[in-house]
Amino acid sequence: QVQLVESGGGLVQAGGSLRLSCAASGRTFSRDNMGWFRQEPGKERDFVAAITWSGQNTAYADSVKGRFTISRDNAKNTVYLQMNSLKPEDTAVYYCAADPTSIARRSADWDYWGQGTQVTVSS
Repeated sequence: QVQLVESGGGLVQAGGSLRLSCAASGRTFSRDNMGWFRQEPGKERDFVAAITWSGQNTAYADSVKGRFTISRDNAKNTVYLQMNSLKPEDTAVYYCAADPTSIARRSADWDYWGQGTQVTVSS
C-alpha cells in the first residue's frame, strides 16, 4: 500500500519560510516522479512544483518560481519543498503526489496522494 505523509506545515508571517517534507513508503520511491500541489477551500488543486525520479529535472508554477525549491533524497524516500518569501496568497493545504510516469501540471494525471498539510501565511 502506498503511503505519502506530508509534514512541516504551519503558521508563518509574510516573508517567512517553511520546509515541507513528504515521506513515501510502499513503492520504489526512486522510480517515481514527485510533485507538490496546493488547494484553497472551494478551489481546484493547483500545481506547485515537480521533480523527476532522478532529481535532474524540476518544474515550477510561475507563481512560486524563484521562491520555492523542490528537492528529493532517494536514500530517505523523502521529497521536500523549501518555501521562502512566503505571501498570504500561498495559504493553502499542500499535497504531495507521486507517479511513475507523469510530471504533468494536471492533478488528475497523478496516481498517488498524501493527506495534505496546512500552510497559513499571515500578513
